Amino acid sequence: MRKKILLTGASGTVGKQVLKQLIEANKYDITILCRKSALKDKFIKNQLQKINYLIADLKLPENQLKITKKYDVVIHLAAIIPPLADHKPQLANAVNANGTKYLVNQISKSSPDAFFMYSSSISIYGDRIANPLITTLDPIKISEGDHYAETKVAAENVLMNSNLDWTIFRLSAIMGVKNHKMSPLMFHMPLNTSIEICTPSDTARAFVNGIEKKEELKNKIFNLGGGQKCRTTYKEFLTKNFEINGLGNLNFPKKCFAEKNFHCGFYKDGDQLEKITNFRKNSLSDYYKMNSEAIPYLQKKIAFLIKGLIKLYMRKQSEPLNAFKNNDKIMINRFFID
Repeated sequence: MRKKILLTGASGTVGKQVLKQLIEANKYDITILCRKSALKDKFIKNQLQKINYLIADLKLPENQLKITKKYDVVIHLAAIIPPLADHKPQLANAVNANGTKYLVNQISKSSPDAFFMYSSSISIYGDRIANPLITTLDPIKISEGDHYAETKVAAENVLMNSNLDWTIFRLSAIMGVKNHKMSPLMFHMPLNTSIEICTPSDTARAFVNGIEKKEELKNKIFNLGGGQKCRTTYKEFLTKNFEINGLGNLNFPKKCFAEKNFHCGFYKDGDQLEKITNFRKNSLSDYYKMNSEAIPYLQKKIAFLIKGLIKLYMRKQSEPLNAFKNNDKIMINRFFID
C-alpha cells in the first residue's frame, strides 16, 4: 500500500521541493495541510491534480484544526520565519509553537502510529563565533531577541514529550535562488560568522529519503547541513553574492554589521544524517552558479550602475548602525562587543 503523507508548509521554499520530490517518487498518497491562500500559489495550483489538500490555519485555536484521516508520515515544515518572526513574535508563537502543539495533538489521536518529521533550526544554538563546531549534544543557548528560536525550542519539546515516533532535523542556513529578500536581518549576522549552507532541494531530499529510514531516525535529533563543500564565512558569502548581483564590493561602514548575538556555524556531526538519508548533491559553488544563472543580465547591469544608491538604501536599514548612531545603549549592548 502507498504510504499516506501529510505535509505542512508546502508553499514554502523547502516545502515546494519536498512536494516536488514526493510527487516524482510516485509511490505516496500525498495530502498538504495549508491555508486557503496557499492554493493560489502557482506551483501548488499546478499540483492539485496529483495531491489532496486539507484547509487549516495553524494560528487558530486547536478546535479549528480537525484531522480525522490516518497518516503514516507527517512532514511538518510550516513556520513563521525571520524577519517576520522577529517583528511579530505573537504570530510566530501562535504558528510555530502552539500550531505545532495542536498538530501533534491531532495526529496523536488520528494517527498514533505516524512518524512525525519536524524541521527545527540552527538558531537554537545561538552565537557560535567563538566555537563554530556544533553537535546535537551542545546546549541550547538562544541569542537575545531571537523569538523564532524560542518557538522552535518550544515546538521541539512538544514533539519529544508526545507519544509519537518522531525525528527532528535542525536546519542550517537554507540558501536557494531568490529565497532571501533584502532586509535589516542581513546586518544582524557578524561578518566573521562561520556558515554552512544547504540548498532547498538537498534539504527536501533529507526529509523525503528519511520517510523510508524511520528505524534509523526515530526519536533522534539530527543536524542538517550541506557539509564540508558548503562551508564559508558570512563575509565571503556576502562578497560573492554582491559580485553575482552586480553590486560591486562589500564596502559598508564598520558598525553596519553586528559583532555578536546571532547564530550559525559548522555542523561537526552533520555527516550522521547524510549517511542515513544520502541527501547531499549540491556544493557552495553549485549554489553560486544557480544564483548567477537566475539573474537576468539587464538586471545585473542596472544594479551595477546604481549600486551606490542600492547600498546607501541598504545601509539605512542597518539596525546595528542606527543603534550606534543614536547611542541606543540597550541595542548597542545587544549587537556589539564591549
